[in-house]
Amino acid sequence: MATAARLVYSHVTKQPGVRGGKACIDDTRISVADVVALLKQGLGDRQIIERYPSLNLAQVHAAISYYYENPGELEADLAEDDDAEEEHEGRKAKYLSRRPR
Repeated sequence: MATAARLVYSHVTKQPGVRGGKACIDDTRISVADVVALLKQGLGDRQIIERYPSLNLAQVHAAISYYYENPGELEADLAEDDDAEEEHEGRKAKYLSRRPR
């Protein structure tokens, strides 16, 4: 059986079975979209490292570079994450509204 190849991009990997094959920081399960979401919230590279202390500056910069070279892919990932979060919050609200008080 053929399996998809592991793709590597300077500190960024895309591997089937890891975060749905989305771009992640090498040797972690932290997606590039996770880093980009913090960047879009106004955090700088050092602040991102404070949130993800297992990352180093080169990894954060590689994630940011990957985003700028692949904006369509990352914007789609971010939109998918937003949709999943909204769906989860909707299910949670529905569940909580049915609970007796």
